[in-house]
Amino acid sequence: MDSIPLSAQSAILILLLALSGFFSMAETAMMAANRFRLRSAANQGSRGARMALDLLGQTDKLLGVILLFNNLVNAASATLVSVITIHLFGNEEWVLGVSTLGVTFLILVFSEITPKVMGAKHANALACFVSYPLTGLLKGLYFVVWFVNLFVTGLLRLLRLNGEGNQENQTLSSEELRTLVLEAGAFIPPKHKSILVNLFDLESITVEDVMTARQQMEAIDISDPIDQIRHQLATCYHTRLPVFDEDTNAVIGVLHVRRVLSESLEGRLDKATLQEMVAKPYFIPASTPVYSQLQFFQENRERLGLVVDEYGELLGLVTLEDIIEELIGKFTTSTHDATERLTWNEEGCVLTDGSQHLRELNRKLGLNFPLDGPKTLNGLILEHLQDIPEAGLSLKIAGIPVEVVQAEDRRIRNVRIFRPRPVQGS
Repeated sequence: MDSIPLSAQSAILILLLALSGFFSMAETAMMAANRFRLRSAANQGSRGARMALDLLGQTDKLLGVILLFNNLVNAASATLVSVITIHLFGNEEWVLGVSTLGVTFLILVFSEITPKVMGAKHANALACFVSYPLTGLLKGLYFVVWFVNLFVTGLLRLLRLNGEGNQENQTLSSEELRTLVLEAGAFIPPKHKSILVNLFDLESITVEDVMTARQQMEAIDISDPIDQIRHQLATCYHTRLPVFDEDTNAVIGVLHVRRVLSESLEGRLDKATLQEMVAKPYFIPASTPVYSQLQFFQENRERLGLVVDEYGELLGLVTLEDIIEELIGKFTTSTHDATERLTWNEEGCVLTDGSQHLRELNRKLGLNFPLDGPKTLNGLILEHLQDIPEAGLSLKIAGIPVEVVQAEDRRIRNVRIFRPRPVQGS
């Protein structure tokens, strides 16, 4: 080493530091690279992305070849700095101490921190680039890396850390996917983001959450006078109506209004004709997940189902449109919708029906009523009080002030909700 000129030694030192920096940058870039983006680039024909994915598929060998060269280069750099320092300042103890501090500083700045920051900030692009030399080095020194990894594998087995589950770490749960969508920023338009988030919610809600309650159902009572039925058919909002006989639990079937429209207009409609046109009812358990029900509607070619509880009692009905609205939001139709009035007034309150769904109130008003119990505001208040309240009673549920405005027939008809005050920071 003494025979090599000082200028050549300095050039070799710079080269060693550069190589060390390259391997540090490569290690950080490969470990920080987004595998899903690499997979997308590989599907589009990027050879570097394919090679990067191959290397990441054998992480032990990838880290083995990187750290093998990185440690060799760092050790050579430390030795060379000591030689240069002794050549310039002699073989004193303080000289060796200064050389140690000097090589530590050089390695930290030029070979560790700076390259790693670069690798972390541009991980995906650099992973595709460094995969070429790393693949070549791994093929050329495969036996050396394999021999070193024998000891690594033995140590991991001794510590019972076999590294299993690596593939599971690369899969995303529904909550992680949800977070990914919410943090996508400008990459996903707001409306598309809303649809995707609602799609994740379909797995956790049931048809009972989105159904129209029995008290709000528009239905035909076959026992009513035929003139009253004709008038109801002529003025109804919907194309399909449940048909029952006196008791709403005694459902006969579902009537498609358009099929009887001509008969009704020409005055030929009677109860016998009406019963012939009624289709067989389609019943749905209340606990059916909405996502599963969407598939059932498609498989059975149905658009409307009657929701029943575990005892067979009718709870309400759900339509295909109800489920689609959970995905894309409410349709703009001429149908009367009580949720259209769900806006805060100037006094910071809103008057709503007791049968209003809690999920709709939370969505429209930005509230946080609990959803793990009753589905309606009426049910929530009754559960909270364990009694049927009188008008004028005020209470607070989940930090939200509410006032019972009207209560009758064993249920709460109207409720006034007050906007909760924001929590003051400490």
